[in-house]
Amino acid sequence: MPRIPVSPSWIILISILTSQRITAQEQPANTPSTQPQVQVHMLNVCTPPAEEQKEIASALAHIPKQPLFGTDFEVSRGRSTLTDMPSFLRPGANAPVAGDPPVANYVRIRREFAVQALFSSLQYSFSDDGEHMVETLVMHVRDPKDLMEVSIEDSASSVTSAETMLAANTPASRIHLERFGRSSIALARCSASEGGPPPDQSAYEPLFGNASEVLANYRALLRVKTLVPQELTRIGGTSKTKSAGKNREAARAAQGK
Repeated sequence: MPRIPVSPSWIILISILTSQRITAQEQPANTPSTQPQVQVHMLNVCTPPAEEQKEIASALAHIPKQPLFGTDFEVSRGRSTLTDMPSFLRPGANAPVAGDPPVANYVRIRREFAVQALFSSLQYSFSDDGEHMVETLVMHVRDPKDLMEVSIEDSASSVTSAETMLAANTPASRIHLERFGRSSIALARCSASEGGPPPDQSAYEPLFGNASEVLANYRALLRVKTLVPQELTRIGGTSKTKSAGKNREAARAAQGK
């Protein structure tokens, strides 16, 4: 009888399949699995489908243009060490950065809505880590059944000042919907990927435009164009943040030589 040559890879595969079959036979059918179930949800932030676009448009349309605020409010300021920087704060994050961790100065404003509207409160935040300034408006739903909160975000380089960024009404670059019991929805400005052109996002310009109008309206309602620069000045030590950004840029430039 002729011998059939068997490669080592097939031997390994047969051994694995045999061991799995034996293990399955030995384990009782009703024995619950001890392995935790992990669900991974991938957000299509560059080109969300039509159904998600409708949800984003509906959420933005429900944000009041002339809200009635309650008498309570909160304004806070401070400095935070960014031990775990978000990805949007670190372009070129693959390059190692030497020196101290970046530090961000921030200002936060919180207001309550006075009437029984869809949203109960809002929080506005502005942060500057010496490289990027990030502005975020979060609207919290009063009685979350499906939608929980809506957030709108924009960013700009710290080569300019906070006064200049706020006065320019920087357009929105990210919209995020947090939903109750379901995965989130997001839409963000996307740049070109490696080896390919940037995605065509012309169909989403109306959504970005609506979000930018919301941001501009609440900048005026909250008086952030004057309040934020004043609060950042009161923090003091802003030069440290700017210097940290310059040091990181110098480190990246030295590594690129």
